Amino acid sequence: MKTRRVEAGRMADETVTSDKGIGLTMVFGAFAVVGAGVLLYASQSMVGAFSQSIAAWGFAAAMVAAALSVVAVQMFDV
Repeated sequence: MKTRRVEAGRMADETVTSDKGIGLTMVFGAFAVVGAGVLLYASQSMVGAFSQSIAAWGFAAAMVAAALSVVAVQMFDV
């Protein structure tokens, strides 16, 4: 990470970068993996309409987390 030194009356000549995009991408990627795990677990080990509902919620969580992961990369890309 770069730092900048600001002196009175002068503009900074370096920019400050952040790793927020990478961190948020990793967090949302982990959420996507957990959602996919819920989908896999519910579809393999449970029986009935309740398991389909849980699998659907796992899939929804995985898709939303994956989309937010891509948004985080694009939003904080410098």
